[in-house]
Amino acid sequence: MSAEPHTTFSGGDASTGNGTTPRAGFREFVVSMAFLISLIAMGIDAMLPALGLISEDLSIMGENHAQFVVAILFAGMAFGQILFGPLSESTGRKYAVYIGLAVFVTGSLIAMVTPNFTVLLIARFMQGFGGAAGQIIAMAMVRDRYNGRDMARVLSLVMGVFILVPAVAPTIGQSILFIGDWRAIFFFLALQGLACLALLHFRIEETLPVERRKPYRVSMVLSGLKAVVTTPVTIGYTICAGCIFGGIIAYVSSAHQIFQEMYDTGTLFPLFFGMIALSIGVASFTNSTLVRKFGMRRLVATGISGIFTLTGLFLMWQLFVDATPPLALFVVFAMSTFFCFGMLFGNLNAMAMEPMGHIAGIAAAAMSCISTTMSVTIGTLIGQSFNGTVLPLTAGLFGLSILAACVMFTTEKLRGPEPVPQPGE
Repeated sequence: MSAEPHTTFSGGDASTGNGTTPRAGFREFVVSMAFLISLIAMGIDAMLPALGLISEDLSIMGENHAQFVVAILFAGMAFGQILFGPLSESTGRKYAVYIGLAVFVTGSLIAMVTPNFTVLLIARFMQGFGGAAGQIIAMAMVRDRYNGRDMARVLSLVMGVFILVPAVAPTIGQSILFIGDWRAIFFFLALQGLACLALLHFRIEETLPVERRKPYRVSMVLSGLKAVVTTPVTIGYTICAGCIFGGIIAYVSSAHQIFQEMYDTGTLFPLFFGMIALSIGVASFTNSTLVRKFGMRRLVATGISGIFTLTGLFLMWQLFVDATPPLALFVVFAMSTFFCFGMLFGNLNAMAMEPMGHIAGIAAAAMSCISTTMSVTIGTLIGQSFNGTVLPLTAGLFGLSILAACVMFTTEKLRGPEPVPQPGE
């Protein structure tokens, strides 16, 4: 298949209606979509080195309660997705993102001056709610321009860049702490939101032409939700994605405690966190090459099998050899396991989206809302069970791999064989 877009658009720019925004090429489009999606990742991971300072400064009670600073952003994202996806079907992709970015920047500024933990959580919810616009609409914009394995390739590249952000975000947060306090990190996030807005306005064309837009109606949202829930392939892969992402949330929520409290890594925390995040990014980029040769379904099956095997072995090590594994062993385990995670994100999203091309924005919103709500619940439960060891995390990932495998097997039985690409495609 060609790497060029398969659809030509006649619609103009959403904000101006004059079509003067230049059409981005393949590479620029991928980078821009990754930049939009990375806003959420930066908002999550840049704060991780500061969680201890936030807990002390705002007098947060409970050893695991600081994890809510991470989890609440994901909760806001889930609610934002169900609004901005359908809204983008009505107003165009860009206008909806403008609104979301404004909410994100406002939330960042409120968090910067927050007087207590409650206001901080509200501000973090706003960040997730507004940042969801970029997260969900970027996926819809990809679907507007690509389909099939090319869509999987683009999504894998976009998600690869998105996953690379955690490799540098904690270091950025730590660097800001060297010259300021934790509130300065939120000022940095506000600036990033403004930069995203400028990039979108001046460099990216509208991907949803006027003739393909639908008036915004609540019934349209409910219809989209019904289509996702009643399409076995779509809901199956969506649930599978929820299981996988739940493991990521569990890890990210407890990462500060694992590295700072359990292993006492100090200022080296961003280094170890970044190494593990880098393994996910490498896997996503690797997937973008392998997916055209082996297909999405085979790679997903391999990834889930890898997670099951690695977590099972590491779980047995903790139960029968050493309840507190050495730091080096944990890092090797985490890098190997999350490499397998990286093989899943783009493929699961692409497979779930394939039957939903006629309602891409609404479908992407519904899918992400369902999977994110599910993953936040799962990830929070696992994260809150942290007891000074990595046993709860390992057991949680092992259980999720089993659940994901069962859902995947059932969905595959319903779907049938994957089409074989013809020569020249």
